[in-house]
Amino acid sequence: MDDPETRFTHLYDTHYRRVLAYALTHAESGAAEDIASETFLVAWQRLGDVPDPALPWLLGVARNLLYKQRDKGHRRRALATRVAALTTPQDLATWDVAEHVVERESALAAIATLTERELETLTLVNWHGLDPRAAAKVVGCSATAFFVRLHRARKRLAKAFDSAPAVPARPAAHRHFPDVAKEATR
Repeated sequence: MDDPETRFTHLYDTHYRRVLAYALTHAESGAAEDIASETFLVAWQRLGDVPDPALPWLLGVARNLLYKQRDKGHRRRALATRVAALTTPQDLATWDVAEHVVERESALAAIATLTERELETLTLVNWHGLDPRAAAKVVGCSATAFFVRLHRARKRLAKAFDSAPAVPARPAAHRHFPDVAKEATR
């Protein structure tokens, strides 16, 4: 099989189900299908490196992709933890601590529902202070596409925040520190 297209087609037809089955043992079906597809994308890009037998190599690629996916989840949780750690001692001195903890937990729960892409979209604009056009350049998409991403991310965060348990409002004198989730939805 000297023709790359024929070799790849044979590789795909022979091993796709096994790679998918492997991915399904480690991830949910949607993510597993993505992993299997990405595995064969890597195989196509590195067709000359695929040994015979190919299955162990393909499963190794799938395993690495699964680890990368898992790392993304860890990074998202780490970002949520960093957001939680942004409270200063001054904030704690002026707020009712119990009220603050409940509100903060609601905000963190809402943030945790976001995908990594949504979280990145919101942090570029709200945390890093970029306007949507500049943020679009960072993520490599058009300004229009970024505006759509931003709108959807804000809408999803607002919905998640609204479905969080109700928190009693603080007196106006103690509203010096904006709520992270509410600020992001503006």
